[in-house]
Amino acid sequence: MYRTNTCGELRLSNVGSEVTLSGWVQRTRKMGGMTFVDVRDRYGITQIVFNEAVDKELCDKANKLGREYCIQIKGVVNERESKNKNLPTGEIEIIANELNVLSESLTPPFTIEDQTDGGDDIRMRYRYLDLRRPSVRSNLELRHRMTILIRNFLDSRQFIEVETPILIGSTPEGARDFVVPSRMNPGQFYALPQSPQTLKQLLMVSGFDRYFQIAKCFRDEDLRADRQPEFTQIDCEMSFVDQEDVINLFEDMCRHLFREVRGVELPSKLQQMTWHEAMRRFGSDKPDLRFGMEFVELMDVLKGTGTFPVFDSAEYIGGICVPGCANYTRKQLDQLTEFVKRPQVGAKGLVYVKFNEDGTVKSSIDKFYQPEIFAKLKAEMNAKDGDLVLILSGDNANKTRVQLCSLRLEMGDRLGLRDKDKFECLWIVDFPLFEWSDEEQRLMAVHHPFTMPNPDDIPLLESHPEKVRALAYDFVCNGIELGGGSIRIHDGQLQSKMFNILGFTPEQAMAQFGFLINAFKYGAPPHGGLAFGLDRFVSVMAGLDSIRDCIAFPKNNSGRDVMLDAPSALDQKQLDELQLVVDIKEDN
Repeated sequence: MYRTNTCGELRLSNVGSEVTLSGWVQRTRKMGGMTFVDVRDRYGITQIVFNEAVDKELCDKANKLGREYCIQIKGVVNERESKNKNLPTGEIEIIANELNVLSESLTPPFTIEDQTDGGDDIRMRYRYLDLRRPSVRSNLELRHRMTILIRNFLDSRQFIEVETPILIGSTPEGARDFVVPSRMNPGQFYALPQSPQTLKQLLMVSGFDRYFQIAKCFRDEDLRADRQPEFTQIDCEMSFVDQEDVINLFEDMCRHLFREVRGVELPSKLQQMTWHEAMRRFGSDKPDLRFGMEFVELMDVLKGTGTFPVFDSAEYIGGICVPGCANYTRKQLDQLTEFVKRPQVGAKGLVYVKFNEDGTVKSSIDKFYQPEIFAKLKAEMNAKDGDLVLILSGDNANKTRVQLCSLRLEMGDRLGLRDKDKFECLWIVDFPLFEWSDEEQRLMAVHHPFTMPNPDDIPLLESHPEKVRALAYDFVCNGIELGGGSIRIHDGQLQSKMFNILGFTPEQAMAQFGFLINAFKYGAPPHGGLAFGLDRFVSVMAGLDSIRDCIAFPKNNSGRDVMLDAPSALDQKQLDELQLVVDIKEDN
């Protein structure tokens, strides 16, 4: 056998035992006639000792070992004289009596350490080496543990796991599909699923009243830290439920995960905040509640009360109070101004008001307003001496609130208020059902076309669809949307009305979704569900800034797998079999 024990297993109770270990050389150290080799596997590190006075040939062999050589060691467990309290195996060592090199290694392009000297690009190119680092490995072990906990929890609640197809029909409504040409059906294409949405609804019609799947999903969209072209969803659906039934069950699941994984006890009932309230108070439908700095609307205080034309013409004026930052220098304030002017934020400028410790006021607009206005502003903002007030304005209220949200989060980061070991979770509810698309020049579904309107708002579908609320809900933690879902439409006539509002002709609706419309004619139950992003959930639990480090083989920000060099061109023979012609249009 290659090993009797792992490299993280042996303790003082094993002293005197004959053991065989296998793993990779982490480092070697030669001290006089002694050579020490740290051997690493997935489970830990064990120190191996070679003594030149006992077996010179064996010691010479050990001295030739390089980093990341794959080796087998046989020897006797011994108590260490110099113990390492930082290692679980730090009280023992192995006195080697046999060494076998299983595989030699080139010098790795970066150190296999938690704090490696490898940049993102080179680590992704050699991802199989990066995965040997304990910090990365532990993320995948956490992912595995969470997946097991989720499966067991849902199984205990009578859910059944069903695999849905990966090759499906394209649904242009929503994000872009990845498409797959069909060799057997020339000129026709499959799509990779953005979500098993319609398929899980069909399972509800089929009588599988509680379904789940750890589902691989695909979206051809621009990437960022919390997005990948392929990702994993904890996808769930339930029959004979209303919104509170779904929220209560999956709140229990989240409470179970936080307890088991992080030892954190979430409140017995999480806060629910409407979409409109979240936008008004925080400028985001995924507010970070780990710190304050709530928005205060200042139209009544600042519009038309001075001679500042920017505020007088604004449709929205809002501010945040930053505690204890009245001592910010001009340089720091200029940096904040440049921050809000970045294209990613999009504000035209920033107004500051410093309420100094000595009671004086210093502002970028102090020449436009009388002292009593600043006194009223201080009271409205609930500011104290020593606080800094930052203000944005604009001609679109929601757009300006989103800009102010970026500023709020930036201040939270600068002041260290976004503690990754603190978790503030809530549900966002009462989303709008529709949103206007300037690009499409029509109403679009905020979530998807199958979301149930709030029954109280159904009369508004014909006259004021923009005012209709959805029976939709998002689970938010620390400013990140970890999951979301909705109660679904199960009535064929209402579904047809939704398609009509979204601009589908009856023929288009039947061509794309006829299978679902027809299924609703056979006794569809009321149903609803949600999906959590497994990658995001694991990254929040692990305190990561990006989901890439909890995915075994992620893509980079350009959607490329630099290790596999994918995507890549197809061989001409493959193109001929698919009856495809590649005609790349060059940009002028």
